[in-house]
Amino acid sequence: MTRPTRLRLAAGAAALALVAAAGLYGTARLLGNRADPACAASAAILPTLRPLARGEVAAFEPAERALPAPRLAFRDGEGAPRSLADLSGRTVLLNLWATWCEPCKREMPALDGLQAALGGPDFEVVAVNIDTRNLDRPRAWLEAAGIRNLAYYSDREAKVFQDLRRAGQAEGMPTTILVDRDGCRLGTLPGPAGWSAPEAVALVKAALGR
Repeated sequence: MTRPTRLRLAAGAAALALVAAAGLYGTARLLGNRADPACAASAAILPTLRPLARGEVAAFEPAERALPAPRLAFRDGEGAPRSLADLSGRTVLLNLWATWCEPCKREMPALDGLQAALGGPDFEVVAVNIDTRNLDRPRAWLEAAGIRNLAYYSDREAKVFQDLRRAGQAEGMPTTILVDRDGCRLGTLPGPAGWSAPEAVALVKAALGR
């Protein structure tokens, strides 16, 4: 085989490799932009949320595409293991808070008010405390602050925050994510918000399909 022939064959092989790589890259991008089949109903909800991110919930960031929420585990008020998956069938506003976080404490009455307004079989505010020391303090603070409508959830290792952080859905405290009845993440709000305000109630109602 002559040298020119070898060069032509090598060039042809390289071109084929580039075409194949481009095809794979394009396919990966297509798959990456596609909603998870389990979240097909969620994909229809997302466009309704974007115009509602205003006022007290202007910082709400709707998900770019509908995907299952991270697998998050915590404990209930009796110390029994619970997870976000246990709440399937119910839209959830999951909030992470701690007694050392002043913005968290400031928004807690509003979360309590949202639970009072909309809480029931279809919706729950799940406020997960992530204090890792002085473990009696969170309950005592809730009692002193007059928080009456929120069930008590906790994660004494703060692993739920780390899981959200690894998923790119938490940077600081407080952090709140909205998850629909199919367990799909609808969006995230970093920082505190007035969750009992009319615009916040309207946002949650849209997530509920009301």
